[in-house]
Amino acid sequence: MKKSYCPIDTFINTVKGKRKGTLILHLYQGNKRYSELVRLLTDISERMLTKQLKELEADGLIKRTVFPEVPPRVEYSLTDLGRQIRPVLKEMYKGGILFEETIVDAEV
Repeated sequence: MKKSYCPIDTFINTVKGKRKGTLILHLYQGNKRYSELVRLLTDISERMLTKQLKELEADGLIKRTVFPEVPPRVEYSLTDLGRQIRPVLKEMYKGGILFEETIVDAEV
């Protein structure tokens, strides 16, 4: 996470990316294995999903747990910080719906 001139920019720069917000909202519903996330996010390549997960982990929003099993089981979960930003993401979701309605109206 890199500090910006404005805290709003810091937040946006941290959660922007291919499906990062969606990943956080899915993980809010409970821990997910990698294969579950692949099934939930069909419009993103596995390479990009892996990249986004690594960035979210590096920024402290999610935690990756590897279980010592054969074959190894990996689960992703939200950290406390990841849980705290859910209300903001929900409001951004509402804002997205508002903008989408405007876009549809403009295209007609």
